[in-house]
Amino acid sequence: MRAIGLSTHVWNNNWRCALLLAGFPVLLALFLFGFSLIAADGDRPLGKTIYIAIRQMPVFLAAGSAIAAVWFAVAWGLHQRIIDGLTGAKEVDRRSEPALWNMMEELCISRGEAMPRLAVIETEAMNAFASGLRRRDGAVTVTRGLMNALSPAELRGVLAHELAHIRNGDARLGVIAAIFAGIMSLVAEMIMRTRFRISGGDRRGGGLATIIGIVLILVASGLGVALRFALSRNREFQADASAVQITGDPDAMIGALRKIQGHSSMPEVPSQVRAMFFDDDKLSLGARYWATHPPIEDRVQALVRFAGGRDPGPTPVPTAGPWARAI
Repeated sequence: MRAIGLSTHVWNNNWRCALLLAGFPVLLALFLFGFSLIAADGDRPLGKTIYIAIRQMPVFLAAGSAIAAVWFAVAWGLHQRIIDGLTGAKEVDRRSEPALWNMMEELCISRGEAMPRLAVIETEAMNAFASGLRRRDGAVTVTRGLMNALSPAELRGVLAHELAHIRNGDARLGVIAAIFAGIMSLVAEMIMRTRFRISGGDRRGGGLATIIGIVLILVASGLGVALRFALSRNREFQADASAVQITGDPDAMIGALRKIQGHSSMPEVPSQVRAMFFDDDKLSLGARYWATHPPIEDRVQALVRFAGGRDPGPTPVPTAGPWARAI
């Protein structure tokens, strides 16, 4: 469906995300079939090897599901602690950050949402992210640099963007995608580090089955990473649009994007966590299909086209916002 306004733009992004998410189980099954082919490889014709691989697929599917369940349980229980430890985020309250707290509280009241946990990272970089695997346990973290540089309207837009991530369950989707892609990447790396004995002679199908299995594993793991990145990019477009729906101010959202452009880098944080950020300069500079964030230019143009916003172009960043507090 061609997007002709903000609502259809949101709908299209939701539809694309659903299709991308549906691709992960398919790729995992393809990945496990490749592994099953390698395990079934032996001194037998290729057709017989494929038949055995198909017969033992239920075992590999059960094992893959069990590994994913354990991985997800660990991520579910330690999600916020791990993120806080890696980013240095410190929880704040109304007394320590009254302006930030009141702004988020107003947004939550306007949308009927529970107040998320708020945290601040003491860095000059301009960024933010949402976390929490359940809607009622959501958390929003912002950097001091972001608070210092943005106007109240622009900061309100960024907070609305992160609140939209919580409302849409994007942190949970991100963990699911990371688990699927992580399992496939981990096993693929293990296989690549292992020497497979591929010989000819009387083994009519042996070596060929292993080669086919390795190819399937590598293709599935590569596509899994690409799907994860594509899902992340779509969720960023979705959150931008939802933020404008919440605030009714596309110009403030565009202004925030322009000020953040080129000032969001936090290289000390692992790439898996940076994928959750409002923007990631390092990843955005990569190839379009291998980045977790769409380029700022694309995000701005989407808001101009579908939300009627005005683009001021690259904007100089002030040393401090109107209500900033010194670090």
